Amino acid sequence: MIKIIDKRLSREELTVLCAEYFKTMVKFVVDVEKELMAVGGELQADAETLLLQQGSSQHELWGGNFYPWNEPEKRIEYTSFINIRPSDDNADMEVLNGAIKDKIRMMCERLLMPANEIMPEQD
Repeated sequence: MIKIIDKRLSREELTVLCAEYFKTMVKFVVDVEKELMAVGGELQADAETLLLQQGSSQHELWGGNFYPWNEPEKRIEYTSFINIRPSDDNADMEVLNGAIKDKIRMMCERLLMPANEIMPEQD
């Protein structure tokens, strides 16, 4: 399941999305212009496709992984195959632009989990 969100997920929803494929993390794609996020699924490419179908622009989409049970500074990985776009000055799986990374971090903290929040331990 992939959810497209513009409002914060509950802890329960985030836990379910994590458990679906990877247990300790969830994949995401953000539209940094529209401030939408597609969360869940097995591949960021699938989330990217959903956002493109809803009118997002390719150069505004960036993928990563979110680990809610990690300490705040280790929750976000800014890596995905969809980020390899030399035409957008990003020739790596990791997002290289600091301003885009900041926008992704802010969106993750707003839509997934604030930095000052702690996720209860998994069973």
